[in-house]
Amino acid sequence: MTRRSVLVGLIGKGIQMSRTPAMHEVEGRELGLNLVYTLLDTDRMGPSVPSLSELIRYAACFGFSGVNVTYPYKQEILGLLDQLSNDVAAIGSVNTVIFEGGRRIGHNTDLWGFRESFRRNMAGATRDTVLLIGAGGAGSAVAQALLDCGTGEILVHDIQAARAEVLAMRLTSRFGAGRISAISDISTVAAAVDGIVNATPVGMAKLPGTPIDTALLHPRMWVADIVYFPLETEFLKAARRIGCRTMGGEGMAVFQAVRAFELFTGLAPSSMRMQAAFAACENIPAG
Repeated sequence: MTRRSVLVGLIGKGIQMSRTPAMHEVEGRELGLNLVYTLLDTDRMGPSVPSLSELIRYAACFGFSGVNVTYPYKQEILGLLDQLSNDVAAIGSVNTVIFEGGRRIGHNTDLWGFRESFRRNMAGATRDTVLLIGAGGAGSAVAQALLDCGTGEILVHDIQAARAEVLAMRLTSRFGAGRISAISDISTVAAAVDGIVNATPVGMAKLPGTPIDTALLHPRMWVADIVYFPLETEFLKAARRIGCRTMGGEGMAVFQAVRAFELFTGLAPSSMRMQAAFAACENIPAG
């Protein structure tokens, strides 16, 4: 029998360590597809890097079913799309684009990915007040996911203060006043929050460090990080050392891929198999 072919990819900067290709290709084989997932890494495109607009146009012309989009393009891509899902319209961030009937349709599977991971890994965690660090593409998705999970109030901080203000306004219009607000000084609120989420790239292998001074952590809070390479960031290590409950970025990475696979192929994948494929990458050197 002829296998159905599916070509998809990931557009981002510095993405050679991504485990997403393995998850999609392994699951594609299990479901009888000839699925190829390629990295469109703008760090590897030489001195004349195509614009995001050109990359999207090339992908559509060359027969891609769709692409994932990651740092730093999740918000820039909004103006290049023909249609947005309801979640994207609310949070202003896209990580999955489907090419369908000559149209570019934007989705956000990060939202579902973080929400599913949080529900499974942080059940029972107090979330009256949560500090969210980062209001970019990933932070926007995490903010809505936290509100969907019943967080009472989110205090969002970003080094670009205007970005935090815009996110707070967007989600206030959807969830009502008093649920999310932008803050400029983390140190004045850290002691009183129930949990902290790092939704910035700080902590990645290529961007080491912690998003805030770890002296602000205390053992009564929980700490989550969306970074998954390494699985245990310096931020999570510091939190564990003082007794915080923690959640790494693995769950979000896997579950966002599960939902993206379904959008790309129209088939329901196995989250357990994709989790196993993710874990199998642990000892494979980045290429």
